[in-house]
Amino acid sequence: MTTTTPGAAEVELAIGGMTCASCAARIEKKLNRMEGVEATVNYATEKAKVSFREGIAVVDLIATVEATGYTAREPEPEPVRSGSAPGEEAAREEDDELRPLRERLTAAVALAVPVVAMAMAPALQFEYWQWLSLTLAAPVVTYAAWPFHKAAWTNAKHGAATMDTLISVGTGAAFLWSLWALFFGTAGTPGMTHPFEFTIARTDGAGNIYLEAAAGVTAFILAGRYFEARSKRKAGAALKALLELGAKDVTVLRDGGREERIAVSALKVGDRFLVRPGEKIATDGVVVEGSSAVDASMLTGESVPVEVGPGEGVTGATLNAGGRLVVEATRVGADTQLARMAKLVEDAQNGKAAAQRLADKISAVFVPVVIALALATLAFWLGNGAGLTAAFTAAVAVLIIACPCALGLATPTALMVGTGRGAQLGILIKGPEVLESTRKVDTIVLDKTGTVTTGRMTLLAVHTAEGTDEDEVLRLAGALEHASEHPIAQAVASGATARVGALPVPEDFANLAGLGVQGIVEGHAVLVGREKLLTEWSMSLPSELRRAKAEAEAAGRTAIAVAWDGEARAVLEVADAVKETSPEAIARLRALGLTPLLLTGDNKAVAEAVAAEVGIAPEHVIAEVMPQDKVAVVRRLQSEGRSVAMVGDGVNDAAALAQADLGLAMGTGTDAAIEAGDLTLVRGDLRVAADAIRLSRKTLGTIRSNLFWAFAYNVAALPLAAAGLLNPMIAGAAMAFSSVFVVGNSLRLRGFQPTGR
Repeated sequence: MTTTTPGAAEVELAIGGMTCASCAARIEKKLNRMEGVEATVNYATEKAKVSFREGIAVVDLIATVEATGYTAREPEPEPVRSGSAPGEEAAREEDDELRPLRERLTAAVALAVPVVAMAMAPALQFEYWQWLSLTLAAPVVTYAAWPFHKAAWTNAKHGAATMDTLISVGTGAAFLWSLWALFFGTAGTPGMTHPFEFTIARTDGAGNIYLEAAAGVTAFILAGRYFEARSKRKAGAALKALLELGAKDVTVLRDGGREERIAVSALKVGDRFLVRPGEKIATDGVVVEGSSAVDASMLTGESVPVEVGPGEGVTGATLNAGGRLVVEATRVGADTQLARMAKLVEDAQNGKAAAQRLADKISAVFVPVVIALALATLAFWLGNGAGLTAAFTAAVAVLIIACPCALGLATPTALMVGTGRGAQLGILIKGPEVLESTRKVDTIVLDKTGTVTTGRMTLLAVHTAEGTDEDEVLRLAGALEHASEHPIAQAVASGATARVGALPVPEDFANLAGLGVQGIVEGHAVLVGREKLLTEWSMSLPSELRRAKAEAEAAGRTAIAVAWDGEARAVLEVADAVKETSPEAIARLRALGLTPLLLTGDNKAVAEAVAAEVGIAPEHVIAEVMPQDKVAVVRRLQSEGRSVAMVGDGVNDAAALAQADLGLAMGTGTDAAIEAGDLTLVRGDLRVAADAIRLSRKTLGTIRSNLFWAFAYNVAALPLAAAGLLNPMIAGAAMAFSSVFVVGNSLRLRGFQPTGR
């Protein structure tokens, strides 16, 4: 997809062949070296967003990427779907792309397990066990490990070293040495065993094989890559979820008022279409007939439905909660607000800095050091007359002992245990790169509607005039509101039913657009709605009810007047209620060193009232913002040097969740928000956000300690290898111990407990 502005152009390229975040960084660096080019490469989405000046061709950009050792192409435009099963199609696409990796993993595990078992248990070492080990290990080190060897070769051609290099060099050295020992040394002798001899002695290595290290490391690391790839494949799902929110087809009014059902993709600017109660509005437009309440909360965050009538604008994908509307389309396709929000999410994902893997960072230094040490060892022993075999044994031993067995387990095991414990607590962690963000986060931005509040209108208070019974108010007003489809009316009806039980059936019910409802209930002529409705019937609120109404509106609540038999009787307060657990959650987030900010599309009075109730300072309230403004707020905080977490649940939050350093999506929210977030909180309890950050930080700490001990083992054993004193059993036992230590350290995460529960 290419867009052009005077003197400049922008293109999005699909990148292939990346295996880690450092690959993305290398491509980005190469592209940015081109004069007049600015590029960002996202490892998660496998896309490069490139801006370039006039005179540069897209083929030049693709050539630069290919010269770096990767593939690039302009992505094909997504076909417009009209009601097919996109979820199934996406699942098939994901399955097709992951199948080769899954096949390699299955083969590696099936073949490596018996190889490791025979090497570690002398009781299983029958007369020709070493030859069976070679037969099983060969496909693992060649076929299953091929992606590592290919990536290592690509990196080597460009003077770089990553985890792939370490895996390829380590497993390759272990396998090739085992081949030499089997065919040219004494390891192939029938009845050869690896006894448990914990002695340090110089050996020529002719009887040592390391097939279990080569096969085991390959299987472990392939497992980690597979689960990482599965989560990475979902990076673009936020965009798909957004685009699937809109209506699939629409009823268009043709000449003479004839109704015709067509796909939304066929809608044109100027077409008039019908929206019945309960239907989604097909596209952005202007109301030409009818009036209704439109629920736009998922797009704007506004908790109160918006009353619309002729001449007023409506937005595609919002819900018609009331009467029949005829709308004239003003924007279609990529110009609609929904499509623009999808673009915002995509831009935020592309602009998000890809987290560098810890193992890759260390490998970039560790691999060259190990290779240099191996060469130095070879030169030293040759110079001291030790003989070619002994010198080569010591040099290869250095490479073998550096083989990252524990390193391969360090991240996957901690992530597996941490994510498993998180799932038990209602916290879903998408991948290891997410964890790095939790350590640095210092500011948490909270969406109001559905996150801090319940996200639905609730009857909060009843104020009655002197001599009026509260239950009678609820019974009469609730009965009338129960007959209305308006969301506020439904909140009153639900609250009345909960307090007084079954409601009577009204007579002569009438819905007065923009004012309220009227009817006969139990012989009383009842009015429920705005104060203006009572005024039209020559009724006024007494002073105590007028004061209650003013206080409710000052607190950002909706005040509803109730009258019957010619007299004003009560004022009802309706609002989006704060969740009971929100104040405690805010306190827990503060205890983690985070500064909470409230961000909402609601008006300032509502936002400040909610903030006061949960313990957020007024200066930390940002109200009346549209979706693009939410992204701008997150970017502004980031530009101030803050590391920002965002908690949200609506479509309007998806772009901000993607932009934030850490996105936490409420699992009770929309699919778009969940897919755009880094962490998903299955329950709608904000306290889980604090637990999620604590668990993520603890999991990251465990990964770091695992990596430290894994490399400490390598560093400690390297001098023995360089000295030619590496006994295979000591190496095997040390490697096994380091792996057991890493697994045991990771298992401690199972004991993680939520605060206060």
